[in-house]
Amino acid sequence: MNVIVWARVSSREQREGYSLDAQLRAARDRAQNTGWTVVREFVVAESAKRGAERLVFNEMFKWVKANAKRENIKAILSHKLDRVCRNMRDAVRLQELEDSCGVQLAFVDNQFGPGAAGALSFNVMAAVAQYYSDNLRSEVLKGMDEKVRQGWPTGGAPYGYMNVDDRECPVIPHPEKSKAVIRIFEVYARGNVTFKELADLLAREGYIYQPSQPRFHRTALSYILNNRFYVGEIVRRGQTYPGKFQALISRELFQTCQDILSGKNRRGRSADTSLAGGILRCAHCGFAITGERIRRKLANGAINEHIYYRCGNNHKPAGHPKVRWRHEDVDAAILRDLQTLQIKRADIRQVVRSTLNASCDNLNDHQNRQRTTLARRQSELQGMLDRLLNAYLGGTVDEGTLQKKSEELKRELSLVNEALERVTKVGPGDSATAVAVFDFSQEVAEYWQRSTWPARREILVSVSLNRALSDVSLCLTKRKPFDLLAEGLLFGESRGDKI
Repeated sequence: MNVIVWARVSSREQREGYSLDAQLRAARDRAQNTGWTVVREFVVAESAKRGAERLVFNEMFKWVKANAKRENIKAILSHKLDRVCRNMRDAVRLQELEDSCGVQLAFVDNQFGPGAAGALSFNVMAAVAQYYSDNLRSEVLKGMDEKVRQGWPTGGAPYGYMNVDDRECPVIPHPEKSKAVIRIFEVYARGNVTFKELADLLAREGYIYQPSQPRFHRTALSYILNNRFYVGEIVRRGQTYPGKFQALISRELFQTCQDILSGKNRRGRSADTSLAGGILRCAHCGFAITGERIRRKLANGAINEHIYYRCGNNHKPAGHPKVRWRHEDVDAAILRDLQTLQIKRADIRQVVRSTLNASCDNLNDHQNRQRTTLARRQSELQGMLDRLLNAYLGGTVDEGTLQKKSEELKRELSLVNEALERVTKVGPGDSATAVAVFDFSQEVAEYWQRSTWPARREILVSVSLNRALSDVSLCLTKRKPFDLLAEGLLFGESRGDKI
């Protein structure tokens, strides 16, 4: 009788010793001892997870159905029933194969007799196999969910990390690949590079994706930039869990890259359009301002070029005005806005510097006095609590009085401790820092005029929080303390020479 041999293991079972070689050896011995001829062998190591396509099983099923009559195949020989039937659906398909082609199931270990009793035994064993598969899946998923809740990934660590044999910390940053991940986010967050340009830069700097494929490709870069694992989070089944492993990227940097990927921050591709790429936004819809170069050929054959900045929203809502500025006009508007920070009179600027130094000294003295007073009160309250307890132990205070008075003292002590924590200390270099920030604000307009465009972008980011461009005006929302300087200082002059 001609038969085919089927052998299967999952990756987990392979580790537990259910090797393919052992199954094949047992099946071949059974065929030889019984006098059967093995026509073909089907061997597969596949996952038992639900929904996984059984490609080799389907191939075997189709082959047997097509060649059963020509090859005179009478049986499918397997080690046990659960090796060939993972669920009731598989059992039904194989029973249909027996009805249509006369190909029965034969096993090395399991034996089923003829008639209704044999069919009942077969169905019971098939149900047990499905129960084992479903229960195994449930237990595995339960363990995976629990591992994720504890803050650790369930599979292999993504690029930039490595798995180690440590139960307390099984995932750590890779010494070299983690640097590549950080570099990818930092460069892409600039908003002026494409995936191809980013891959070229990484190749020039010597970063390697994989030994078989050293160059980063588009899919790899997209996967890395969209993976929340690098900010210390694990996404599983649509839910996000905090991880215990070390994060490589800050949330702010990650969100900046997400804005660029989603189109909220259009990339500026040219150094001539350095104010594009999201540093300016439309005041009407919030989309990034993008740059464009317009070239016109004049009658004399010369080429006239202009750079414009416009709203990058390609689907503007109704009533959205046309936001389109010449490069020179944007530059001039920013310069005028920065000039509002400057105090014109030199003597007043010197007064501000002196006031800053004196204020830091006065604040330091005030905070020292405040800390001394609070520390004294803290010591007094602790002493009162100790005396109250001694009075209770000595029998001069009853329990009710002890509890009531101790609660009052502890409540006040808690307030004193919180006040002590809130008192900050002015360092010796704080006054110098304050003066340096003030001097920068007075010269920032000059810095803007003589700086390159990359430096100008840094100036804008350091001075302002938001930068909105409407159809008629530019609005820079200043950071502190630049917002106070932009509002202007109010001076009262009594006799013209006194401030």
